[in-house]
Amino acid sequence: MKLASLPQGRDGRLIVVSHDLAWYADADHIVPTLQAALDNWDEHAPALASLAVELDHEAVPRKRFHEREAAAPLPRAYQWVDGSAYVNHVELVRRARGAELPPSFWHDPLMYQGGSDDLRPARSPIELADPAWGCDMEAELCVVTGDVPQGVSAREALAHIRLVGLVNDVSLRNLIPGELGKGFGFVQAKPASAFSPTFVTPNALGDAWRGGKLNLPLCIDLNGAPFGRIEAGEECTFDFGALIAHLAKTRCIGAGSIIGSGTVSNRDPDGSPGRPVAQGGRGYACIAEQRMVETIAGGAPVTQFLKYGDVVRIDMRDARNHSIFGAIEQEVVAP
Repeated sequence: MKLASLPQGRDGRLIVVSHDLAWYADADHIVPTLQAALDNWDEHAPALASLAVELDHEAVPRKRFHEREAAAPLPRAYQWVDGSAYVNHVELVRRARGAELPPSFWHDPLMYQGGSDDLRPARSPIELADPAWGCDMEAELCVVTGDVPQGVSAREALAHIRLVGLVNDVSLRNLIPGELGKGFGFVQAKPASAFSPTFVTPNALGDAWRGGKLNLPLCIDLNGAPFGRIEAGEECTFDFGALIAHLAKTRCIGAGSIIGSGTVSNRDPDGSPGRPVAQGGRGYACIAEQRMVETIAGGAPVTQFLKYGDVVRIDMRDARNHSIFGAIEQEVVAP
């Protein structure tokens, strides 16, 4: 099933969305918000799933679903953390700022804790106060968990995944070195993230969801032109079970926690860092990777970071070319 929230109060109003993203049915008579559903998932999920079946069979009152009207599925969450499932991305961006990649990164995930009090809708603008900060998109997958016990194994963790979605984890690249230089982590360099209009249960993803990975292309467009067509299942060093287990090593995880994959990234088949879509490659899910490849090839980056008026679109489509989660589409604007 596909779940979304419409704007209402701080936590939205829960709706069930049809498989084709065309219609929705109100679900607040079952449970008012998505967070409340996650808090008591075993109780509410069967009734929500039944409503989803009835909606797809036109057996309940329905209304047109417009992605632009949706809030973030979780407008605020108890936790938002982002991992490093795609080590190729980590290696490239570290090279871009002259930092070596420690060997441990291949078996011990990176993870940072972001702000979860202001999670943005899919059509919200990217508010950029200063273009000199180096604004970049980062197209990612994410999962939402139920309650997870401390010390869970990577395999056991998969059973605690309730929902899957997309996220644009916006980065201000030129603020990152200064913050990391303090030895603590991202704060100002990570403004509010935006999420896909719907989150989807793993079973609704069919065979594409295997072993905690979503094996489909992630499509990124910049100003209407293809920027990335990245295979999300390939070169995924850490599946979501591994990321959850890493987070739960020393703590429990509360229901409604969102865990990101980190920027999806592919190398070329010959092992090179990758080529732009316009040159026959799969492209990139962030501008920093393309700038790094340009630096390797020509000594300096050519592609500029995001500027006012730029529009980023992130989507994932199934084998029939139908959008699964709905699209994130954001314009860069001044606050």
